[in-house]
Amino acid sequence: MTSQDVTPVQLAVIDSVAPHMRHNPYDSYTVLRGAGPFVPGPHDTHLVTRHAEAQTILLDPRWSHAEEPEILHGDSDVELPGSFLWMEPPDHTRLRGLVGKAFTARTISGLRERARQLVDELLTRMLAAGEVDLLEALAYPVPLTLICELLGVPADAHEQVRVMSAGIARGLDPDLLLTPEELAARSAAVHEFTEFFGDLVEQRRRSPRADLITALVQAEEAGVRLTQTELIGTLLILVVAGHETTVNLIGNGVLALIRHEDEFRRLREDPGLAGPAVDEVLRYDAPVHLTTRTAHAVIEVGERTFAPGESVIVLMAAANRDPAAFPEPTRFDIGRYLPGRRTERHLSFGLGLHYCLGAPLARLEMSTVLHAIGVRVTKLSLLEEPPYRPNVVVRGMSELRVRLEGK
Repeated sequence: MTSQDVTPVQLAVIDSVAPHMRHNPYDSYTVLRGAGPFVPGPHDTHLVTRHAEAQTILLDPRWSHAEEPEILHGDSDVELPGSFLWMEPPDHTRLRGLVGKAFTARTISGLRERARQLVDELLTRMLAAGEVDLLEALAYPVPLTLICELLGVPADAHEQVRVMSAGIARGLDPDLLLTPEELAARSAAVHEFTEFFGDLVEQRRRSPRADLITALVQAEEAGVRLTQTELIGTLLILVVAGHETTVNLIGNGVLALIRHEDEFRRLREDPGLAGPAVDEVLRYDAPVHLTTRTAHAVIEVGERTFAPGESVIVLMAAANRDPAAFPEPTRFDIGRYLPGRRTERHLSFGLGLHYCLGAPLARLEMSTVLHAIGVRVTKLSLLEEPPYRPNVVVRGMSELRVRLEGK
C-alpha cells in the first residue's frame, strides 16, 4: 500500500499512535470521531471514538478487561505480574475487595497534610530558582514521594522505583509500537520490580510496619489472603498508576494553565476552583488515553452488534472531547465541573468494575498542586515547547521548562 492509497481515516489511526504526533493526537481523534463511533483498528479490533458508546461499554460488565495483555502484548515473552486490573469476577471482586481493605479513603485522607507540606516545600524551591523543569521539580516528586511513603519504600530507593516504573509504563504500549530495546527494558524493569518488592513483602511478613505493604500482606477476606504473585501485581499497578499517571496529570494541568491565561487568572482569584479544575484537566488532556475490552456475550452497542470474543480499544481521550457530550470540548474551562453545572462525566478514571482505585489519591495530589499554584504563583510561562515521550497509553511530556514568579 502506498501513501496515496491511505485514506484520511486510516492516516488518523496511524497518527493517533505515532511518536511524532504525541504532542497533539487530538486532531486525529477528531477525524476518527467523524468517521463513526467504531473505527477499524489494529489486531481486528475496533476503536471506540465517541462518549456515548465508550461510556456504555465501560459500564457493561459483559465487556471484559482480562484479555488486554493478549490484545496489546500477545507476542511478548514477558508476563507482567497479574493483578485485579486484568481480572473479572469472581477473582476481580475478591482481589479488589482485599486491596480496598488496605487502600482506604481514610488512608488517602491521612496524606492530605503531608501532600500540602511536600508541595509547599517544592514550590518554595521552584520560586527561588525562577526557571525549572516542572516535571523534575514538582510533577515527579509529589506522586513518587507520596506513593513510596504510603507503601513503605525506603527513601534511598525512591529513585530506583521511579526508573522501574518508567520502564514498565512505556511497556504498557502495544508491543508492535515498541523497539527491541524498549521490550528488553520492560523485561528488565519487571524482573527488577518483582525482586525489589518481593523482598519488601517478605520483610513485612517478618516485621510488620504501619505501611500499605504490611496492610496488603495482612488483608484477608473469608480467610483468604493475597498470594505473592497477586501482591506483586497489585503493587505494580499501584506504583505505576499511582505515580506515572499523576506525573502526566500534573504536567498536563500546568501546561493547560500556561496556555489559557484567563483560566490561570481565575484560579489565582479563586484557588477553591482547584477541585473542579482537576476533573477538567482529566477531561481536557487525560494522562491515560485508551483501554481495551472484549465481548463475553452477544452485545449491541448503538447500531452495532458485537460477537463474543470481539475486542475494542476505547479511546477515552477522544471520547472526552466529543462535542455531542461536552459543549465547546476543545475549550479548557476550570469551572466546567463546578457543583450545580450539568456536565457529562469524563472517562479518564474509567467506569464500572474497573473504575480507578487510585482516583482519590490522584485527586488529592492534583488538587493540592493546583491550589498551591493558585495561592503562591503569580506568573507562569513556557521557556520552550515541551517534548513528549513516545508513550501512547500513558501519555505525557519528557520535559516542561517553565519560568515562574510568586507573591
